[in-house]
Amino acid sequence: MTLYLPRTDTAQVAEALSAERLSIGGGAMNMVLTLVVVTDEADHYDAVRAATEAGREHPSRIIALIRRDPGAEPAIDAEIRRPGTSGPGEALLLRLYGPLGEHADSVITPLLVPDAPVVAWWPGPGPRDPSADPVGRLAHRRITDALRAGDPLEDLLARVRAYRPGDTDLTWTRLTPWRSMLASAMDHPPGWVTGAEVTAEPHYPSAELLAAWLSRQLDVPVRRSASNGPGITAVRLTSDAGDITLHRMDGRVATLSRPGQPDQVVALARRRAAEALSEELRRLDPDEMYERTAAHLAGLVEGGTLGAEEARR
Repeated sequence: MTLYLPRTDTAQVAEALSAERLSIGGGAMNMVLTLVVVTDEADHYDAVRAATEAGREHPSRIIALIRRDPGAEPAIDAEIRRPGTSGPGEALLLRLYGPLGEHADSVITPLLVPDAPVVAWWPGPGPRDPSADPVGRLAHRRITDALRAGDPLEDLLARVRAYRPGDTDLTWTRLTPWRSMLASAMDHPPGWVTGAEVTAEPHYPSAELLAAWLSRQLDVPVRRSASNGPGITAVRLTSDAGDITLHRMDGRVATLSRPGQPDQVVALARRRAAEALSEELRRLDPDEMYERTAAHLAGLVEGGTLGAEEARR
């Protein structure tokens, strides 16, 4: 069931929420966090769907802030989706008109789940400094996605320079299966690794982050090469005993090749937004590995070791 409240205000939304919970005989006690999704009309359907899917693992109050005509009179159009309609949690869609879009923090503050963490997610282009954003200042974790920017690598690097504990980006989260597979392959390396290469489609900043992670973990030079994709297509580790390669061309399965061993086919599907978001919601503490890797990436780019021009070829 969905309750529509056109041209409403925060007090009316809070009152309607309370009435909805009383009507089903429960409260917000099962909500583990508030997930604030900052989006626009074009992207809100996919964003709310991904948040709802992630909410099946992390019951949340999802508040979707949909900014509308900034030149209009201040107004709020609200939709309240009760538990069961949008998974085990609640979903609020707030369309903000006029200057309210610039003061979304004051709109959502009375609607946050009491004594529960707040996570902010920008599924589209996000702020350069999420911690300074009005919504970001309310959040324990701030999740962005540089892949949606016009210049993904520059967008990611700008955000890295403004990093504050609690920031993260889905370009990093998408790497978890690659990092796990490569770490497993290196448990018993056939020889001393002397270099590496990451191959991916242009304008795909996850590849730069993976290259920075390998460079930092292995202390070797890493080359960034371009392919037709999709996403990351190959990683090659050069060792004195031969190459270790993880090759994926279809975005679903990969072939792991190691010297002296038969090739192994492994599942390595590209991650959907809901899967990446769900992983990020499992932790509310700062991601120190992302912080270190992102800082290392910035150093590599600024030092010319991993140039932006090579990444865009």
